[in-house]
Amino acid sequence: MIGVIATIKIQDGKAAEFEQVFGDLAEQVRELEPGNLAYELCRSRADANTYKVLELYEDEDALKAHGASEHFKAAGPGIGACLAGRPEIEYLDGVD
Repeated sequence: MIGVIATIKIQDGKAAEFEQVFGDLAEQVRELEPGNLAYELCRSRADANTYKVLELYEDEDALKAHGASEHFKAAGPGIGACLAGRPEIEYLDGVD
């Protein structure tokens, strides 16, 4: 299993737009990616402009398929318009 934690900081006033675009993406990920086990957006309690995306994939192939998917690529411009900087991505290996 592969885990991903993405830290995303957005611009002031962009929360509703970001959450809408990301919500649409998350629906497609859950529906179209059988190798995705979890794809959840969480907002920081300490900073309302900071979000974490918690992702789990069956394996490396599923993670690669996510990054190459048309729905992921299509969401990029909408998400990018809300960002206050480059996302920080951490990759994790599952422990049995």
